[in-house]
Amino acid sequence: MTEQIRRFTDLRLADVERVGGKNASLGEMLGELSGLGVAVPDGYATTADAFRDFLQQGGLEARIGALLDGLDVADVAALADTGAEIRALVLAAPLPVELEAAIRAGYRELCGGEDLPVAVRSSATAEDLPEASFAGQQETLLNICGEERLLAAVKQVFASLYNDRAIAYRVHQGFAHRDVALSVGIQRMVRSETAASGVLFTLDTESGNRNVVFITASWGLGELVVQGAVNPDEFYVHKATLEQGYPALVRRTLGSKARKMVYAAAGADDPVAVVEVPAADRVRFCLSEAEVLELARQAVLIEKHYGCPLDIEWGKDGDDGKLYILQARPETVASRADRTALSRYQLKESGELLASGRAVGAAIGVGPVRLLDDLSAMEQVQAGDILVTDMTDPDWEPVMQRCAAIVTNRGGRTCHAAIIARELGIPAIVGCEDATERVRAGQMVTVSCAAGDTGQLYAGALEFEVLSSAPDKLGEPPLDIMLNVANPERALGFAMLPNRGVGLARLEFIINRQIGIHPKALLNYAEQDAAIRARIDGVAAGYASPVDFYVEKIVEGVATIAAAFYPQRVIVRLSDFKSNEYANLLGGAQYEPREENPMLGFRGAARYLAPAFRDCFALECRALKKVREELGLTNVWLMVPFVRTLDEAAQVIAMLRENGLERGRQDLRLIMMCELPSNALLATEFLQYFDGFSIGSNDMTQLALGLDRDSGLVADLFDERNAAVKRLLSMAIAACREQGKYVGICGQGPSDHPDLARWLLEQGISSISLTPDSVLETWAMLGDDVSP
Repeated sequence: MTEQIRRFTDLRLADVERVGGKNASLGEMLGELSGLGVAVPDGYATTADAFRDFLQQGGLEARIGALLDGLDVADVAALADTGAEIRALVLAAPLPVELEAAIRAGYRELCGGEDLPVAVRSSATAEDLPEASFAGQQETLLNICGEERLLAAVKQVFASLYNDRAIAYRVHQGFAHRDVALSVGIQRMVRSETAASGVLFTLDTESGNRNVVFITASWGLGELVVQGAVNPDEFYVHKATLEQGYPALVRRTLGSKARKMVYAAAGADDPVAVVEVPAADRVRFCLSEAEVLELARQAVLIEKHYGCPLDIEWGKDGDDGKLYILQARPETVASRADRTALSRYQLKESGELLASGRAVGAAIGVGPVRLLDDLSAMEQVQAGDILVTDMTDPDWEPVMQRCAAIVTNRGGRTCHAAIIARELGIPAIVGCEDATERVRAGQMVTVSCAAGDTGQLYAGALEFEVLSSAPDKLGEPPLDIMLNVANPERALGFAMLPNRGVGLARLEFIINRQIGIHPKALLNYAEQDAAIRARIDGVAAGYASPVDFYVEKIVEGVATIAAAFYPQRVIVRLSDFKSNEYANLLGGAQYEPREENPMLGFRGAARYLAPAFRDCFALECRALKKVREELGLTNVWLMVPFVRTLDEAAQVIAMLRENGLERGRQDLRLIMMCELPSNALLATEFLQYFDGFSIGSNDMTQLALGLDRDSGLVADLFDERNAAVKRLLSMAIAACREQGKYVGICGQGPSDHPDLARWLLEQGISSISLTPDSVLETWAMLGDDVSP
């Protein structure tokens, strides 16, 4: 007799053929990981054999086969008509008596005789495998109460094996329709409609960087996150320091979370409903730091057990407050990307910005806009179109395959549109809010996802280039080649380049781009006018106070870079804004002097020591101390810029110590930016206070030659290879070598001039820090046994 159902606790991964990948995985986690703290709601599964028996009734399988034979899935109209006809046949067929009885008995046992809500999920025998996983092919039905509704839901899931996207997927993946069977998972509901839920990945979905766990979260049931109908909160947790016991939440981004899915009123036709989220809940994170870390711990445990990166759905129960894993499947896009060749997209011109949102896929797409409100006009989509719509769901997949790029108003980086765009290898911008209102049908546009987390939609067909390289063919260079990384949003991707760490991470970029507010305006928030306070309130939402916002954003920016490159060293330069640059920050003009030549004025160490700026500098120190000591990212070294005199060096070292950043404590290294002639001329004396030099060739050249590097009148005289500049650089390098201390260069010179890089190597420099776009070329030039 055919086995009709099996309890999850009796299943393991070896049962994929019996109950499909999803249900086998649930059984594996319940049986093998529950004792380690991974919480999975219990349930049971119908078997694949029971589904096959269902299809044998009344010749149903033969009728389905006849409809599918010869179907051209590229003909979306024919695909839609055929799929609808097959689903109608399945829904009209009765369940076998034995299967119906088993489903009823299983439900009574699971729910203790009560009509408790369950989730009804599909689990195909060709789904959620390491070599084949496609998001949302079949149905998931939530809040199903009672035996009759459960039986109807099981048939709906059976019918969903013949959804348009599922039919097309099997054809594209080479699976014969007859070879794929369906199991239905019936699982106790987690009451996340009164709490939160979402999706997480055990790697960064854009770069494939495996140092982090990436978590998305929104209020209510998780289907809106999966569908892309909501812009969720996002969190990054660093795996290595998490396992060392540190609270390793390195970055968080507040989503708008405008809507949520909840249980519908009793007796409603649809068991779930979508409602507006109260304004107060939209501007706060839906998970606490402790909950984010607990989710990450469970994810890391599951990943270690499975031995591969995972895509995991989770939910928080509003009744018991616990976090549950709802399903786990292999991640099959970023983890399988070809790392033997690197392609980097770069715009060669700028254009009118129409909209922006979350970037998916570090690529660029150009084409005419195809505006769609729904799928009724899907046949209008042509190859190379830019699809612009409110959101997508799995029914859109056949037409998405024709597009050069996708743009949606709603969704986060784990939504349906994002997942399918990655699978197809095309760029997408999700969560734009109003993209459909900013473009017109047929308009030529450019979708750029090549500049970090934010994707831009530009008017016109902008020119771009694709730079390709093969890092697997690179030799080993005779010194450390490091990267200059300004933007934390791109750090996880840059870390995938060949590198020996980060030679320059500029704090100003984080302050300017991630914060945008003068620290004095935050310290003196109550004194600001209403307009400035309103703008501060808008950007600081979700943080305890304006000052905490400033500190935490620095923490997040530095920690993201440090986590991306961990355990390699990351040298973070303390802020080096000039007075005019600080004045351009929100609220900054009232606190900054007007200087004739800010380049030579109130900057660097002199600013830190000034009484008017000490409280601002203390915030930087507080943030960096947290990164190293509370988050455990001790691979962060600190660099002090623009130290004019030995007295300044002594004072700034003392000030750092007063703020908890003591040289040598927890192996803290303090590096000085060697960028003034005085630094090279007194190199031996300066090194009494520092653990080494990082040469700033831009300012050194400017000050050695008496040039204003921003003046076009003398720009042609600016050359780091000038003999006087090289004499100063040689002195600095020699002093470091004599004392056995670190010496690197992080200026633009080696990136622009490979011959300068060779000369620095001859002088004995220990590292060269390059812009990411030049690292491969320079590495190849300096490496041994380099293939052409």
